Amino acid sequence: MGVKRGRPGEGAETGPGGPEAFGVLFDRHARAVYGFCARRTGDLGLAEDLTSVVFLEAWRHRDRLEILTVTDPLPLLLGIANNVTRNARRSVRRYGAAVRRLSPVGDAPGADEQAVHRVDTERALRDALGRLRALTAREREVVTLVYWAGLTYEDAAVALRVPVGTVRSRLSRARAKVQSSPHPPYLVTKEST
Repeated sequence: MGVKRGRPGEGAETGPGGPEAFGVLFDRHARAVYGFCARRTGDLGLAEDLTSVVFLEAWRHRDRLEILTVTDPLPLLLGIANNVTRNARRSVRRYGAAVRRLSPVGDAPGADEQAVHRVDTERALRDALGRLRALTAREREVVTLVYWAGLTYEDAAVALRVPVGTVRSRLSRARAKVQSSPHPPYLVTKEST
């Protein structure tokens, strides 16, 4: 598969498994994990929170996952991010339903230019996610890992803990569904390798 094991501490400036080595891991991969979470949720604030949760989970399970000893830990981190975003979306849906039952939503106060940009970005992300609703959850997971996060088929297979052939077949089905939809999203354009 795409994840290669190295010697403990290899690639980290300090001892294996220590806070300093984990800090280096965070510095190298936090942006990619944040981008993945933002694209999965369509909410930049939630993506920041989920990025923290991903690294907390990676830290808590660092011995079992051997996250600091693999040559490329990004597929493992994105696998964690995939599970964390799935759980968060479920929680957000439950919370939203509870709030709607309590009271109607009021008008938001005025926003400055940065907030307007953030809203536009979130709207574009939600639109892209909406267009991918024709896909099954498993097909969406593969699409987001391969096309949005830029993982290879092998690394996506590691992140999802499935065979590479499963990744390829899910992408093939996703491409067919998206290409036959009336408004195909710009996301699924990569040719299979």
